[in-house]
Formats: sequence, structure tokens, C-alpha cells
Amino acid sequence: MENQKNNSSLKIVILVLLLLLLGSVYYNIKLSSEASALTTEVKSVKTEKESVMNDLKSLKDSYDKAIAENTTMSDELIAEREKVVGLMAQLEKSKVNAASLAKYKDQFLSLQTKMNEMLKQVDVLKKQNQVLTTNLDSTKVVLSDAKNYNQVLVGQNEELAKTVEKGSKLSILNLKTATFKLRSSGKKIETDKASRVDVLKVSFTIAENSIAKSGDKTYYVQIIDSKNNVLGDKVTVNFGDKSLTYSFTAGVKYENKTVDVVHELPGKDFAAGTYFVNLFDKNQLVSKSSFTLR
Repeated sequence: MENQKNNSSLKIVILVLLLLLLGSVYYNIKLSSEASALTTEVKSVKTEKESVMNDLKSLKDSYDKAIAENTTMSDELIAEREKVVGLMAQLEKSKVNAASLAKYKDQFLSLQTKMNEMLKQVDVLKKQNQVLTTNLDSTKVVLSDAKNYNQVLVGQNEELAKTVEKGSKLSILNLKTATFKLRSSGKKIETDKASRVDVLKVSFTIAENSIAKSGDKTYYVQIIDSKNNVLGDKVTVNFGDKSLTYSFTAGVKYENKTVDVVHELPGKDFAAGTYFVNLFDKNQLVSKSSFTLR
């Protein structure tokens, strides 16, 4: 009887030890699994952190390249680059987790969007500057001698560069010229045949600019025919040591809103060929176009 009791007790002890062993094995397996998962998560976060850091470095390099081109937006580009550098420093020092890393990604995407917008603006300004610089070759500013003429070209180039730099300057858009034959009834028929043209209609748009100075503005329009003659009034006006011969003036009351300007120049015996239309704000060339009569 005593042996049976001892055997039962022994079985119970063995069962308890077995249960404890199984529990210990399960606990160790769970700890190992959790540790493995944690290690995987740490590696993933580290990889993501390196990826975000590389993206930020690429963003900074893009800003460095744009700033090196010395455009009129250099100050704005430098300010945005500093934001990128600051975010890189924060990311470098921080011990990120998945949640905080997501915030860094969001900030990177915001900075990247801003950079794309600014680089588009830089491209537009560069193209405008190239067009305006090219247009200098076609300006017909009259000077007393060749030396003064070259000085004016240099001065105009500087003024045109300042126009691009200053956001408060007015932008001229869509400078166009249409040619018409005038019927006895007063009706105008558009034509590009030189012998039939009676009227040139020059139009352009002054863009909205909330920070520009409002008030009366006078623009000087210069139309040069295929024989290098200035059409219209042929009036010469002086601006300091610079002079300009123009075809007509266009007066505008500017109130910081978009304004469409239209002016008609009557004439006859127009020659066939290419005509150049130059638009000046005082002595500063602000837009240019051309048209051809056959």
C-alpha cells in the first residue's frame, strides 16, 4: 500500500516537472520568436532610415546644383536647402522607430514637392532670361555713335537681368500682331498679304501682380519692317543717355490686375517680309515678337 502511494507521488512529481519543462520550452521559443521579430524590425527601420537619408542627400545635391547655376532664385533655393540639411541632422541623431520614421518620410516628400516647384520656376526664369537676352540683338535703340550703342546694349542687358530678379516687376504676356484689310464698310478682314494690309493690330497682356506699383503706365511699341525701317510715329525719346525711336505709345491704368492692351496702327504700302515688334517699358525691352507678310 505504501509503495502505491510512493509511485503515485512520483508520477505526480514527474508530471509536474514535465509540465514545467514544456512551459519552459514554450517560453524560450516565444522569447526567441519575439527577439527574432524585434531584430527584423530593427533591421527594417535601419534600412528605411538609410533610404530616407539617401533621398535627403539626393535632394540636397539637387539644390546644390541649382544654386551653383546662380539664378535669380538663389536665396530661396539656399533657404530650402537649409531645411533639408536640418532634417538630415535630426534624422542622423535620432533613434527612430517605424512611427517616427514615417514622419520623416512625410517631411521628405513635402520638401521634395517644394523643390520640384522651385526648379520649375528656375527653368521658367532661365528661359525668360535667354529669350530676353536674345531679343537684345533685335532692339533698335538709336544712339549717337557706335560706342554709345554698345554701352546701351550692355546697360539693357543689366536692366533685363534685374527685371527677372525683381518679383515686383510687371510681366508682359502674349505680345501678338494681327494684320487686316479695312473694307469701306469698316469691316476688318484678316490677311497676311502685304499689298492688302491697311491696319496692324498689336495686343499684349500685363499679368496680375499684387506687389507691383499701381498707377498709369506708358509702354513704347517699336515696329520694324523687313527693310529695317521704324513704322508709325517714328518719334525718338531720350532716357538719360539712352534714346529710343518708337512707332506708338500705349497708355495703361494698372491696378494690380490682369490688363489686356490693344492698339491699331494704320498704314499702307507695307513691304513683304518679316517684321519685328519690340515692347519697351521706358528704355527697357520687356517683350518681343515677329510676324511675316507675303
